[in-house]
Amino acid sequence: MNSNWLLVDTPETVRLAAEHLRKASILGIDTEYDSFRYFREKLCLIQIYAPETTYVLDATTDLDFSFLARPFKSKSVVKVLHAADNDIRLLKRDYEFEFQNIFDTHRAAMILGFQQLSLDKMIREFLGMELKKSKKMQRSRWDQRPLTGEQLEYAVQDVTLLPALYEKQKAGLREKGLEASAKEAFAKIASAHWQERAFDRRGYSKIKGYYALAGEQKELLKKLYVWRFERARETNCAVFMFLSDEKLAELAKNKGGIQDILSPEKYQRYGNDLKRLLQLGEGPH
Repeated sequence: MNSNWLLVDTPETVRLAAEHLRKASILGIDTEYDSFRYFREKLCLIQIYAPETTYVLDATTDLDFSFLARPFKSKSVVKVLHAADNDIRLLKRDYEFEFQNIFDTHRAAMILGFQQLSLDKMIREFLGMELKKSKKMQRSRWDQRPLTGEQLEYAVQDVTLLPALYEKQKAGLREKGLEASAKEAFAKIASAHWQERAFDRRGYSKIKGYYALAGEQKELLKKLYVWRFERARETNCAVFMFLSDEKLAELAKNKGGIQDILSPEKYQRYGNDLKRLLQLGEGPH
């Protein structure tokens, strides 16, 4: 792991990061976010490498990261990311940053004709190095503090190699006359915007056991399905964690068993809401 890294989680470390990043002509950028437990993805870390230091910005704090706006928008600073779409969407959503002159190593590999596009494969192919990628770390609780040493090591290792990968891929694109195609593709990625999760209007019919329900039970399941989506959105909780498909089906089959089906905490919070929904047949529209 690159020993030159700094966790940016205080005003003083923000000042240090801003001072260094202001002078950089190339940045490696990555993020860590939780899209599993939340209705809207929660941005947790922003990792930025500027030779020779990686800054790990804690996005769960209320610190002012507006100093990033200038380099991100600058046409003269190259921003290197891998599979940049979600990173850019979340950074725009949470900080209203704009992006110009990005280089996406995932899209570059695709344009160069590679089939295996993961970052570790690209690092091996172009730089002859091995990344130790841990699925456990990828799915770890990035929203919880303090972060572990293992998490920080995972967060730092990718981003430090992005500028070197950029140099190799850029040369490959030039050799094959693909620079213009890549530039066009990168500009499209830089213009991406975050959109809220779409509601699947027929999703209730995909719940296991739906077709075995009676007519009235199907209608109840439909109302419960809409109710769950709206409440999950309000509380920013992943839909399946808010209330599972299995619980919805149980409630539709046994509307009088709300207290037995829900956890005590959820019953206390949503019991009355569900009683009105199931007994009066009134749901959100």
